Amino acid sequence: MQYEAVIGLEVHAQLRTKSKIFCGCSTKFGALPNTQTCPVCLGLPGVLPVLNREAVNFAVKMAIATHSRIAPYCRFARKNYFYPDLPKGYQISQYELPLSTGGYVDIESDGAVKKIGLTRIHMEEDAGKSIHDGSADSSLVDLNRAGVPLIEIVSEPDIRTPEDAVSYLRKLREIVRYLEICDGNMEEGSFRCDANVSIRPAGEKAFGIKAEVKNMNSFRFVQKALEYEIERQTGVVEGGGKIVQETRLWDSGRGITVSMRSKEEAHDYRYFPEPDLVPLEVSEEWQEEIRKKLPELPDDKRVRFVHDYDIPEYDAQVLTSSKALANFFEECVKNYRSPKAVSNWIMGDLLRELKLSGTDIDDCLIRPQHLAGMIKMIDEGVISGKIAKTIFEEMYKTGKDPEAIVKDKGLVQVSDEGEIERLIAQVISENPKEVEAFRGGKDKLIGFFVGQVMKLSGGKANPAKVNEMLVKKLSR
Repeated sequence: MQYEAVIGLEVHAQLRTKSKIFCGCSTKFGALPNTQTCPVCLGLPGVLPVLNREAVNFAVKMAIATHSRIAPYCRFARKNYFYPDLPKGYQISQYELPLSTGGYVDIESDGAVKKIGLTRIHMEEDAGKSIHDGSADSSLVDLNRAGVPLIEIVSEPDIRTPEDAVSYLRKLREIVRYLEICDGNMEEGSFRCDANVSIRPAGEKAFGIKAEVKNMNSFRFVQKALEYEIERQTGVVEGGGKIVQETRLWDSGRGITVSMRSKEEAHDYRYFPEPDLVPLEVSEEWQEEIRKKLPELPDDKRVRFVHDYDIPEYDAQVLTSSKALANFFEECVKNYRSPKAVSNWIMGDLLRELKLSGTDIDDCLIRPQHLAGMIKMIDEGVISGKIAKTIFEEMYKTGKDPEAIVKDKGLVQVSDEGEIERLIAQVISENPKEVEAFRGGKDKLIGFFVGQVMKLSGGKANPAKVNEMLVKKLSR
């Protein structure tokens, strides 16, 4: 029997506010444990939470960007459960009346656009972090993270494959980064997801029993965990067993999911309205004020790049994969209007070097005007494409202006016909057998001769002129 997977994702995005959602404590990552806490986020008796307006602004931005319906009236609730890293014994979240419902995100799936529906986006506070340092009889707790603002983006069960799940996550991360409301860092846990996975016979409409998979902190792990879970559930069903509703953890070391606990239902949390916070009213005027300040989003930018710069859709897709990279591209093109050449250098040499060095585009030493200047020198015949590779490497290491590099290293392209003729004469005299073979009909040897002349010139000879003059010389 053929089975299909039904996948829904719950994504937690940490909002980039400077202070926590209900108090003034810092949200800076990496501080010493328990140095960014106060009575409010520690849940001490007698304290009252105060909602951070900036956190609401960020959450509304995300709702607008994903075409969601923003509730004019929403409310926080207490989600009661006990964890050592949750000193209050409850998490302040939104339950019955979330910030927004509906909405969608478009992803690419098998060459077509697929709409992934959103059930809701709601706001909540993060819990602290338990630290298991290997001690047999104790664990440590860091409460710096307690009270950090989150939005939870819950998808409809519209996803059918692990690949589509990853595409959806990538798109969500692009959006939060473009909006500058979350840094999207999965390793630090500021962008993380849980997946609800079930299988059903292909063509069936009813859902199967789902398992929730947690602990996935990279796109690769999400894909592998979902692939494993789908295979596991299929094996259980085909073996005559039944799927159990439970929460499972992804063990990246063993490449498997393992059972963690039975899955809680909403009633297990004994939700009730948070008595210390008044309901939140997001007026039309407030929404409009935020809507006017929204930046251009990745899908819109992609379309504009193809239209304005006449570059292929694939190029636009790569260049808009991050706001910083898109800005870098546009800044280059402002300095020298050669979009395809700029795109080629960014997608090829620049992204390769960034990946090899583990550097972010924001920290890259090459300035957009320098890359544009180098491409202009190639087009004007000042340097060859081969020499440009050397200049690019120097620019990447030092951040120097390409004109200064050319001047310091004497890399100006040789286009003087007299000098090129001298080089050609030397190559011909040193390779009589190849000359005879070329004149005997082996035309492909022209590449060999061009290479020899370029080598002799230290890569500085104008390759187009070398090719043209060689053909004339060898044809005599």
